[in-house]
Amino acid sequence: MEVMKHFFLNYFLLIMAVFFLSSCSDLSKEAEKRLNELENKTESLDSLINKEVDKVLALDSLITIESDKVKKLDSLINISSSKLDSIAKDKVKILEKIIN
Repeated sequence: MEVMKHFFLNYFLLIMAVFFLSSCSDLSKEAEKRLNELENKTESLDSLINKEVDKVLALDSLITIESDKVKKLDSLINISSSKLDSIAKDKVKILEKIIN
């Protein structure tokens, strides 16, 4: 009888070990699956961030181009304004000479 108990105990421990190793294998597969999902999500997020950074860089470039245009227009306005002031001063001097 004692031998029988010992046999069943060993058999039971063997079965428990098999179930334990099987569950460890399942956990390992599940962890690997989750890591793959996380890696895919990370790659997708990285791609999205790269696209948005490219948009920001394109917008920054456009802003720089438009800023340069505004500076050129401002320079032209200043030049035109100076010329108009000079012409107006000459006309005022001529009118002052006529009046005096």
